[in-house]
Amino acid sequence: MSTEYKEKEIITQFPFKYQAIENTWITLEDGTKLSSRIWLPEVEEGEKVPAILEYIPYRKTDGTRARDEPMHGYFAGNGYAVVRVDMRGSGESDGLLKDEYLKQEQDDALEVIDWIANQSWCDGNIGMMGKSWGGFNSLQVAARKPKHLKAIIAIGFTDDRYNNDIHYKGGCLLNDNFWWGNIMLAYQARPLDPNIVGDVWREKWLERLENMPLWMTLWMEHQTRDEYWKHGSVCENYDDIEVPVLAIDGWEDSYQNTVLSLLKGLSVPRKGILGPWAHVYPHDGVPGPAMGFLQEAVKWWDHWLKGIENDVMDGPMVNVWVEESMPPSVFKPVSKGYWVGLQSWPTDEVVPKAYQITKGQLVEERDEKEEQVLLKTPLNHGLLAGEWMGAGVPGESPADQRMDDGMAMVFEGEVLESPLEIVGYPRFEVELASDKPHAMLFAQLSDVAPDGSVTRVSYGVMNLTHLNGHDQVNELIPGEKVKAFVDLDCCGHQFKAGHRVRLSIATSFWPMFWPMPEDATLTLNLETAKFFLPIFKGSKAAGPNMNPQSAPLTPTTILAPGKVDRSISYDILTDTWTSITDGVGGVFGEGVYRFDDIDVTVEHNLKRELTLSNADPLSAKYTITQKMKMGREGWWIEADIIVTQTSDKENFMIIGEMDVKENDQPVFNKKWDKKIERFGL
Repeated sequence: MSTEYKEKEIITQFPFKYQAIENTWITLEDGTKLSSRIWLPEVEEGEKVPAILEYIPYRKTDGTRARDEPMHGYFAGNGYAVVRVDMRGSGESDGLLKDEYLKQEQDDALEVIDWIANQSWCDGNIGMMGKSWGGFNSLQVAARKPKHLKAIIAIGFTDDRYNNDIHYKGGCLLNDNFWWGNIMLAYQARPLDPNIVGDVWREKWLERLENMPLWMTLWMEHQTRDEYWKHGSVCENYDDIEVPVLAIDGWEDSYQNTVLSLLKGLSVPRKGILGPWAHVYPHDGVPGPAMGFLQEAVKWWDHWLKGIENDVMDGPMVNVWVEESMPPSVFKPVSKGYWVGLQSWPTDEVVPKAYQITKGQLVEERDEKEEQVLLKTPLNHGLLAGEWMGAGVPGESPADQRMDDGMAMVFEGEVLESPLEIVGYPRFEVELASDKPHAMLFAQLSDVAPDGSVTRVSYGVMNLTHLNGHDQVNELIPGEKVKAFVDLDCCGHQFKAGHRVRLSIATSFWPMFWPMPEDATLTLNLETAKFFLPIFKGSKAAGPNMNPQSAPLTPTTILAPGKVDRSISYDILTDTWTSITDGVGGVFGEGVYRFDDIDVTVEHNLKRELTLSNADPLSAKYTITQKMKMGREGWWIEADIIVTQTSDKENFMIIGEMDVKENDQPVFNKKWDKKIERFGL
């Protein structure tokens, strides 16, 4: 029942003609003006339509423009007004952007929704949607209960900002925290467009540069799940959300855990889709097959905003893509698999199966004999793990895991006599002791083919000082036993007959996570260890619409192709590995491009260099070098940014510099030198 890959169909004839209004100001109560781009369907005079809001900081003029036109034009062509708003301090909007997901951001959104509801073209029924930041704040704003908000669609989102976002995972520091903080520096270094705001653009731009935070340090100052992270985490009280929710993500993204957890927590009408995709909208889904997301979204809006009776709530609560055994590859344009349906979550269609562990094997039963092993993996274990968050760029998927597993401790099951299907969250449990007060435990589930190749299915990490909760740090007492666990990421996979199930465990995972301050050795009591797999007992399902469509694409000229080079080098004398990712002509491989209708060219280059010696966890070093260049003839802005993160046993250190030019003339310089105390990391 594998789904055939289909190219996206461009639709030019819609039930409604529509126009795009380049800029409309939304004035808030405090006088702040937010910049919006609006798509309006053409209707009879006096007729009103529902509206859809997307509210993010990624620049509607020259940032998400390539994505906005084909998506929001599609909705407008089906009879919806669409309002794409740049939040306070981003794009051409007034003010300063001081952090992610602030209360101010939500307060502004409530005013924006009221403004939309009071426009002459709006019938007062509003939906909110978004991917990533827009998925986060769609949920957060819904929890504030604005009266005109009737339904939302959240894609690539989290319901728990601490443990399921780009900053921390299992209580360990993700190196993507540093990467994302650097990208925000470059994004926010871009100026306001003088064609929209006029001569005040330079003054407002320089004010932003002067007041811009060093983003990654904001998040590193909160190393446990404190009130900072609880704010905006809708899992604190799912009942705050009282409108219907459509939740979507994909296995190649990093937010796959939260579709099922959100659906479990909510009590409103809700649907979920877990496909094969990376961190992209599913009608552009990579790996393919892409989904007919825009058709499914229109059905959702038709039902909840227009009151049309349709089949949008029929079928299973969750459609899940089960990926079949595939050879490991860092290039994954297409996922081979099929759809299954879950009637609810939790569900009796998924039954946990416990494996026991002994002598390198996963077994269903073992003898009661005590069995202790020492676990201390090289610090560079994880070199071929791929990216934490996939964006659909070649090279992001994990490579053949034989090299990484060669640095780990491995346990394998018997050769499967028949296919084995899993859907849900694997879990590893074991009693252990550490010789250091801080330690990490890593666990990975893999599919081993008859030829020996190893494909990662799921993984997880646990900061062992967080075993009593991510809101506290309890240092380990060397030699004292504790009951430890690792929750692995949600997955959907079919192991073929003739393959094996593999569990690998380790004490490190670089370059995805920052290492602990000391290199710990763990003593594991294997007689207490269990590995749980979520065995799927349900059936295949039809799945969502798999015929991707969109409105016509945004007029764009690619001036230079982009590429992302990835390499790993080894210094044999110092036992040091260096991992480099170099995005040239586009940080996500998009190239240097010009939006033709506004004559703006954008170029963003980013190089990541991570170095670590197996001899010393304090040798870890991460440097990001960026160039952001944009503009048009007579107006060119260029920002060069370099930032480095290191650490000692007590502190993280971040140093960096930003140089900004206007038409090749220096206009701004800023240096950073920050020290942040380590707390259980």
